[in-house]
Amino acid sequence: MASKVILEQKQTVIDEIKEKTNNAKTIVLFDYRGLTDSEIKELRVKLRESNAEYKVYKNTLMARAFNDLGIDLSEGLTGPSALAYSEDQIAPIKILSKFAKEHPALVLKVGIVDGEKADTAKLAEYATLPSRDELLTMLAGGMIGIVRDLSICLDLYSQQKEN
Repeated sequence: MASKVILEQKQTVIDEIKEKTNNAKTIVLFDYRGLTDSEIKELRVKLRESNAEYKVYKNTLMARAFNDLGIDLSEGLTGPSALAYSEDQIAPIKILSKFAKEHPALVLKVGIVDGEKADTAKLAEYATLPSRDELLTMLAGGMIGIVRDLSICLDLYSQQKEN
């Protein structure tokens, strides 16, 4: 039987996983085996740039935390797994997918986006979506076009009334 100190340390890690999972809008489990230290450092930097992070936990501790939260990600907890999490729904998925294309050793397993479970196919689909900033840019461009067209129409109408 494990000592009380070890059990408390494990419970602290489980609580940390639960906190990070509850505070994140997106979590992704992925296999990182085969990546070099420099590649892992590069991945961490890219994730931090988009306010996402990842951490490696023991699968048994992640399984306990997910069970406590009522989340079933058991198929993603085979072999070494890392947990990426973020407040942004799409950013970590896009970064991990792009990184996986450049580094085939990284394999996405499963994730949760806004409370819904996402398998590898769904994660690949999410990776193709534009980011929030890109969508806002598209919206602003569309709205500017409408205002520009309205100003042209009003100018033509005023010129017509002058004649």
